[in-house]
Amino acid sequence: MSNADTVIVLDFETTGLSPACGDRAIEIGAVRIEGGEITGRFQELMNPGRNVSGFIAGLTGISDAMLAEARPCRDVMHEFADFIDGYNLVAHNASFDKSFLDAELGQIDRAYAGKFACSMLTARRIYPEAENHKLGTLVRHLNIPTAGGFHRALYDSEMTAQVWLAMLDEIARRFDVVNVPFTTIQKLSKTSKWAIGKLFRE
Repeated sequence: MSNADTVIVLDFETTGLSPACGDRAIEIGAVRIEGGEITGRFQELMNPGRNVSGFIAGLTGISDAMLAEARPCRDVMHEFADFIDGYNLVAHNASFDKSFLDAELGQIDRAYAGKFACSMLTARRIYPEAENHKLGTLVRHLNIPTAGGFHRALYDSEMTAQVWLAMLDEIARRFDVVNVPFTTIQKLSKTSKWAIGKLFRE
């Protein structure tokens, strides 16, 4: 059974909110964690074949000129499919990133076997006292050192990875457990706060 300390944490920057509305990925960033240690990274801009809005350019700092020099989405996603092969996956607000991963890989007839967990939903159970559970708020709440700007894929992946590892450390301390199964973390977001202790004793 795969443990929660061996995963790939990923993040997409995109042209908009939904691939169902024709939005595309413009950057992918990911951090590979094995046995609780970061062992690899993946980051690349990708050309979606369309312009980005002024809002997205302002939010991410990714311009049309930068994307014009990037490889097409299909080429980058083939490499990313190889990178994530065999790993479970983590993202902050995972439903968003999963939708783009599924859409982009669907366009090149690639798939993945790993399962998703959401670090945001996990944090709601582990840190209910946090002001909110946005990535930046959790980074401040946990006093994680920062050295960059949010809304770039690799940086967001790095910060999410640090939050993820901090949560695993907190689970180990609070419930006296090690080698937490990935499936247990998946169940956590659907478990009432009163039953969390029982979940980690099963």
